[in-house]
Amino acid sequence: MDWKSRKVAAVLEAALAEDKATNDVTTNLAIAPDQRASATVLVRQDCVIAGLGAIGAVFDAFASLQTRAGGKRGSRYEIISHPEIFDGVRVRKGQTVAVIRHSATAILSCERVILNLLQRMSGIATLTREFVDATEGTHAQVLDTRKTMPGLRLLDKYAVCCGGGQNHRLDLQDGILLKQSHIALAGGLEAAVSRVVKQRKPGQKVEVEIRNLEDAETSVRAGADVLLFVHMTPREVALAVEQMRADHPNVLLEVADHLNLENVREYAETGVDFLSVGNLTRGALAVDLSMRITADVY
Repeated sequence: MDWKSRKVAAVLEAALAEDKATNDVTTNLAIAPDQRASATVLVRQDCVIAGLGAIGAVFDAFASLQTRAGGKRGSRYEIISHPEIFDGVRVRKGQTVAVIRHSATAILSCERVILNLLQRMSGIATLTREFVDATEGTHAQVLDTRKTMPGLRLLDKYAVCCGGGQNHRLDLQDGILLKQSHIALAGGLEAAVSRVVKQRKPGQKVEVEIRNLEDAETSVRAGADVLLFVHMTPREVALAVEQMRADHPNVLLEVADHLNLENVREYAETGVDFLSVGNLTRGALAVDLSMRITADVY
């Protein structure tokens, strides 16, 4: 993750602006501008940590907002973490994942945004790791979807990678996926696939959502490169995979239909290449983190 990119900076600035972080009336009235502080970020449950780079990036975004508002740019900060603690690592309840040394006003004004991001991203990474562990030893790779929090897709998908998953389409421009709605409006399965195959750019793969073996055969004959099985039982998927592997070994196979930790192993064992799991970003619970702030003199 490039925490210094313009896209990330825009996301973080929007989060700070939403919280009116540069106009924190409580902190501005109660805390002296030159007061220094230390903040310890602790985990309150076992999890996979993700988003540590957001800490410094939030402070940078905060300083930029201060400057544009005509205020004094914040002082330098220091973020300390153990060499063995980084994004994607499992951490235990009670562990310190970072220590921050900065102006007290910056820490207090940015505290909630930092924790919100770390909690959400670590929750996604933790759930993703559970899915990856549940499918260990199979051929299938765990993918995310576009079911992300609006405005936070870059961070959500990065968190998936921290948990051991892989990113699917980043947006509607990133890859072709014909769903049932496209197929119906385009005049049917064969017509829709053929039209897209003829007009696609070189190198673009065509993925098609299918519901039975007949649709799979039709899609491949029309030129589809990837088949996405939906509304099919594990047994139905297994039969389709067997047929496709025998007749069309180069076609990639994927399943995405209400996958959860109870059924994902069974689907993985059908032999598909990919498992698209919307719950990685849609159903993840925020991890419990806290920030302990104390006066710091140096």
